[in-house]
Amino acid sequence: MNMKVEKEKTEKPPPSKPKTSPSKPKALPKKEGEEQKTIKIQAWWRGTLVRRTLLHAALRACIIQYWWRQRLEGLLEKKRLSVLEYYAREKWAVIKLQSWVRMWCIRVRYCRLLHAVRIIQVYWRWHNCHTRGIFRGSYELTASQLGLELEICLESHICRITDCIPFPIKN
Repeated sequence: MNMKVEKEKTEKPPPSKPKTSPSKPKALPKKEGEEQKTIKIQAWWRGTLVRRTLLHAALRACIIQYWWRQRLEGLLEKKRLSVLEYYAREKWAVIKLQSWVRMWCIRVRYCRLLHAVRIIQVYWRWHNCHTRGIFRGSYELTASQLGLELEICLESHICRITDCIPFPIKN
């Protein structure tokens, strides 16, 4: 500290034109103890200014980091939602395709059963015409089975057939 004071004393700039200010009184010559106190106060003030500047810089850096983290979080959320939406669309497409295949398989089986019923009906109608018998029948179609009720009357003989044919539906 003493060396700084000595340097300041030795390295004084050349005197410039004195400025006169009517409102400022002339400074009184300082004593050596007062000069040390003044230097300490100036050093404290400069340190306070530096710390304040560093605090403001740190606060600005924190604000920028907070903003950046929020931005990254938003981007990650958008990415997560787009991946989730893609997964949901893909899952929906798979389920739709599976339902179409199941529907097609059930329709093929239903068409085969309907064709078989028609063949039986045509045969029995032809047979009834030739034997003068009566052929009556009905069927009930539900979601899981086909119910048949046939009544065949040939002269004095009556034959009743009741059958339920289940559909093979996988759950």
